[in-house]
Amino acid sequence: MKALYNIALFIAEFSLKILAFFNKKLKLGVDGRSKTYKILEEHLASQDQTFWFHCASLGEYEQGLPIFKELRAENPQHKIVLTFFSPSGYEIRKNTDVADVVVYLPMDTKNNSKRFLELVNPELTIFVKYEIWPNYLSELKKRNLRAILISAVFRKEQSYFQFYGKMMRDALSTFEHIFVQDKSSQYLLNSAHFNNVTIAGDTRYDRVSDQLQQNNKLSFIEDFRDGKPCVVIGSSWPEDEALFISYINRRTSKDVKFIIAPHNIKGNQIDHFAKQLNKKTVLFSKKDDHNLAEFEVFIVDTIGILSKIYSYADIAYVGGGMGQTGLHNILEPAVFGVPIIIGKNYKKFPEAFQMIKNGGVLSIKNKEELQDTLDRLIKNAEERKALGHLNSAFIKNNKGAVIQIMSYLCN
Repeated sequence: MKALYNIALFIAEFSLKILAFFNKKLKLGVDGRSKTYKILEEHLASQDQTFWFHCASLGEYEQGLPIFKELRAENPQHKIVLTFFSPSGYEIRKNTDVADVVVYLPMDTKNNSKRFLELVNPELTIFVKYEIWPNYLSELKKRNLRAILISAVFRKEQSYFQFYGKMMRDALSTFEHIFVQDKSSQYLLNSAHFNNVTIAGDTRYDRVSDQLQQNNKLSFIEDFRDGKPCVVIGSSWPEDEALFISYINRRTSKDVKFIIAPHNIKGNQIDHFAKQLNKKTVLFSKKDDHNLAEFEVFIVDTIGILSKIYSYADIAYVGGGMGQTGLHNILEPAVFGVPIIIGKNYKKFPEAFQMIKNGGVLSIKNKEELQDTLDRLIKNAEERKALGHLNSAFIKNNKGAVIQIMSYLCN
């Protein structure tokens, strides 16, 4: 099986280099990985004490960040190497101050894993959630280097729990401890004879709770909102936006403001979306040229401020659930005590199941359900307040993963 895996990696690496000529995102990853070793050689010396944090993409980075910050604060003498596999994580967080070196992780070949670990030689490695690379983990094990997995979620259909999954189970055995989000994950690991497992919950609850301690003031949002109820549509995809275009266009009064933060902020797609709205619409990039209070729709054609914008929401819709791209982070608006609407596809997101059951998150299947739900919430401030309270209380009650993980690491 491992031989087939290594052959597949070779084919994948070759294919990515060819496809990179035609895809900008793939090119970023291919070019970035080609520079990894040079960057490491320039920033690390053989005598350096190091930690290695690995995240697949931006979502995993946000999950790991509370732990990364704690370790950074408690070990200022260590250099921290942060790796990403996806450009969507690296390009946004390549300048984060939580790490001394941020690089793309080279493909999981035997030679790459040996060379990478020779340069980094981490005292501690932390992988976040899903990303399991057998050759890197095998090399860590050979070198007797510490590694843990945090905020992990496992499902019974994954290869770890199949008859053909020995290679992946061997990879998991590298971790001296695995911190999972739920009982189901613990049960599955125990059934595969992994007993070094703790249910710590999801570190994202700690991460979003930290947002309450930040300065979330955005004066231009206050100007736009102008004291009126505000619906924030965050991380939307075309499938989500198709629902809102007709809803926003049919509203005859100007008593509600809409803020839309698309997941994709390419200029041509933003322009196409904006042209379908018949309400007075302004873009973030043009905000300084206008009296924002005069507009009904504000489109956020930038990144990095959505978590602050949620603090101004009376109702939040979180995108990704109407299509197959994956539901985005519903915890970000929940921490501010906001009622949340999502699409119908949330199967792989346990927090969505729990928060729907808890009552503060509402799932809709089509335009009609969206219209009915929004109309009801817009008219009923008391219901908004009640649902929002359910969400903020849920976040508060699920904090604590960071304390458990740090307690383990500090013993």
